[in-house]
Amino acid sequence: MNQDFLTPVKESVVTQLMLQSDLCLGKKIRIHTEKDGFPELDTIQIAILGIQEDRNSENNFGCGENLHHIRTKLYQLFPGNWNTNIADLGNVLKGNEVSDTYFAVSEIITSLLKKNIIPVIIGGGQDITYVNYRAYDSLEQTVNITAVDSRFDLGNLNDPLTSQSYLSKIIMQEPNNLFNYSNVGYQTYFNSQEEIKLLDSLFFDAQRLGKAKELENIEPAFRNSDIVSIDIGAIRQSEAPANNNASANGFYGEEICAIARYAGISDKVSSFGIYEYNSKLDSNHQTANLIAQMIWYFIEGVNFRVKDYPFSGKENYQKFTVLLEDDDPITFYKSNKSGRWWIEINILSNNKYKRHALIPCTYKDYTDATKQIIPEKWYKAMRKLV
Repeated sequence: MNQDFLTPVKESVVTQLMLQSDLCLGKKIRIHTEKDGFPELDTIQIAILGIQEDRNSENNFGCGENLHHIRTKLYQLFPGNWNTNIADLGNVLKGNEVSDTYFAVSEIITSLLKKNIIPVIIGGGQDITYVNYRAYDSLEQTVNITAVDSRFDLGNLNDPLTSQSYLSKIIMQEPNNLFNYSNVGYQTYFNSQEEIKLLDSLFFDAQRLGKAKELENIEPAFRNSDIVSIDIGAIRQSEAPANNNASANGFYGEEICAIARYAGISDKVSSFGIYEYNSKLDSNHQTANLIAQMIWYFIEGVNFRVKDYPFSGKENYQKFTVLLEDDDPITFYKSNKSGRWWIEINILSNNKYKRHALIPCTYKDYTDATKQIIPEKWYKAMRKLV
């Protein structure tokens, strides 16, 4: 990893940490500091990475600044009963051009992924999601993305890459390694009917805010994701004011923390980002506090991964076959470890989509199938493979 791209955590944060309890989380993290230098990563599972890039963030300039507020709040929290090793790598500064920042971020994330370290990205605009996605190119695998956002951020095809057009770049630009995109918590009045129809025509998943608030509906989306991207604007303004595009409606604090835990507990999620934090709008550091708690819940989830996907051995699963009147039977699996459910998709062994042969689902999907109602996620996955 090119450490030249990274600057140490702000000295005032490190000084303040010295006054905290020896039991606090900050004392358990290996921190990139001016004094101690860059941390050793050999046994690290999670690495925190700040991005000080806001130039392509639409209507939210300043969203890469003052990330030390988030760190201060995070370091003060107490860890759970964890055995997860965490490092804080510091920040990527703005390059001379935005493309310079993108290059540095992509190189760092790629290096972390190859070491099986999960990057937790804070700061910057949500356009960084595109950079995160491109970092998977060298892994030569298809990728699933789940975005927690009130908007789809499709933009127009000819728009430059911004926080509100990054998804069209992911969909259209080569190499195209995207298998599935899921949006969690979109608000219809922020998205045109044409955009909603486009996502449906691509067999992507989108759950409106009202349905997404029934949290059991959205857990499979995170279980199936490689990349999770959260726009702070998806949280209601009263809970997280530090975003110039914040709205009166959105997720409550406890809901977004539960979502972060879903992302963490997924065996598949290998990068996690929280974007669009604008400290200039953060009354009493309220949003920084919430982001710190979201990161805490994500780490909690990672620590309690049960590693039941992909198959750890079929003896650890119950298999259920549902006969359909007008179609081939559908096979479901239920994990004995976690009680979670999957639908099996029939894929030829040499197919590049082999890693998507099991689609996470809910118990309701199984009971619907027994009533001859084909689960929508099975239908969409099959359509992608035709």
